[in-house]
Amino acid sequence: MHRRDFLTLGGLGIGALVLPPFIGRAIAAEELMLALDAGLKRQLADVALEAATGGGASYCDVRIGRYLRQFVMTREDRVENVVNEESTGVGVRVIANGAWGFAATSELTPQAVVQAARQATAIARANARIQVEPVQLAPVRGVGEVSWRTPIERNAMEVPVEEKVALLLGVNADAINAGADFVSSRMFAVNEQKYFASTDGSYIDQDVHRIWAPFTVTAVDKVSGRFRTRDGLSAPMGMGYEYLGADPAGRIELPGGVVAYTTSYDMREDAVAAAKQAREKLSAPSVEPGRYDLVLDPSHLFLTIHENVGHPLELDRVLGYEANYAGTSFATVERMREGLKYGSERVNFFADKTQPGSLGAVAYDDEGVKCKRWDLVKDGMLVDYQATRDQAHILGKTESDGCSYADSWSTVQFQRMPNVSLAPGKAPLTVAEMIADVEDGIYIHGRGSYSIDQQRYNAQFGGQLYYEIRNGEVTRMLEDVAYQIRTPEFWNACSAICDERDFRLGGSFFDGKGQPSQVSAVSHGSATTRFDGINVINTARSLG
Repeated sequence: MHRRDFLTLGGLGIGALVLPPFIGRAIAAEELMLALDAGLKRQLADVALEAATGGGASYCDVRIGRYLRQFVMTREDRVENVVNEESTGVGVRVIANGAWGFAATSELTPQAVVQAARQATAIARANARIQVEPVQLAPVRGVGEVSWRTPIERNAMEVPVEEKVALLLGVNADAINAGADFVSSRMFAVNEQKYFASTDGSYIDQDVHRIWAPFTVTAVDKVSGRFRTRDGLSAPMGMGYEYLGADPAGRIELPGGVVAYTTSYDMREDAVAAAKQAREKLSAPSVEPGRYDLVLDPSHLFLTIHENVGHPLELDRVLGYEANYAGTSFATVERMREGLKYGSERVNFFADKTQPGSLGAVAYDDEGVKCKRWDLVKDGMLVDYQATRDQAHILGKTESDGCSYADSWSTVQFQRMPNVSLAPGKAPLTVAEMIADVEDGIYIHGRGSYSIDQQRYNAQFGGQLYYEIRNGEVTRMLEDVAYQIRTPEFWNACSAICDERDFRLGGSFFDGKGQPSQVSAVSHGSATTRFDGINVINTARSLG
């Protein structure tokens, strides 16, 4: 077995087994449909606010949460695991003497919540003794009592486990019948029932839903023992179970015979294609290293956006406050003010926590700030970052960007990446028309392995499917492809972006940050995009 194959196999095994930590309890599937009493949430919020302000806090917010997760995991003709989890409790955050304090409790009683509020205030006072500058919060106008729910047609938590298992085992059987030797499929459903209240006068009730159905197929050459894999090309979405359907309106046929999915996902069709393509990989020629024009599908480009746009424009990384999970950022405030040319004039990145169907879509963030859309890179120039209420003044802003998030009632909220997307091209351009203008290039689909340095500047990305482009035509599949980039040089090499008809979302269902670690879910949209003269390496030759 080659070292590259061993690393691939090992990574797939780990990825299928390791799940983010979760402070909660196992429950029966029927309990996933329950919700906390609205009157109880208001009562607990009021007693917490009163206890905190009565104890000397100048500000207090309360998050009462019920976080639900269901994971269904299968392999070939068997179910490997079904996990139903619930975590419920109250988190209280305060400012006292100019410093933050936080405490939480899993007991939903007035007495426990009052104790948490008092503890948070005591922690804030202790923190104030060593704090150099007081916390400065950007103002937020209270909205009173409001509610919001992810627009869904069918709550995934209400779908019987038997139906989900039948779908996944059907996916596995279809892949095996189409030529796969091994296949594993999973389904992740998440429901965050979040109630936020603050001394600003807000009582915000939100019901957030997300779903993801990944799979991996493996084809083996019985003679040589070589194998190749292909992961599913779906995106995790902020939708209900209706996403896992076969609606033709959510299906796009692309050059090279690849199918993309938008508002619905035919998992069984994708599994059949994956089995055939994994077997085709076994005989695909290895890429010749060199400079190529790259045509990057949104199913691939989302990860590049995530790693070298989303993360380096998080203000806490920019300021050096955060360095976990691959470091800080090259895109400093000083460089922005000096005029950092992040990309070519056609490159426009925007942040938007209101995008329909996206993983990060909510009406209000975890500080009670109404979510919005704003520009990060405009006509190629870096113009802004992602800021929370206590960061806004650093940039001279008068309001937060609404990108505060905590993955649990038991964890304190902090700055997390909103949906960050590349705006589609303004001129009409289809994928076929883009490819027709490429003489020597590579067309890449799907997320693969990657690496990036501690400043989010130098990086290397692989994918799932690679197709050679010669004289304007997609000719054959390639293997062992990865491209190397420096972030500004890469985005300045962007020469064309397809129009809004091709705009699609990809995303990360478990994006890690912080210490102790928290996970969030975030989407990144784009249309198919072309980059000229990018350095491509042969990963088989690089690893030996």
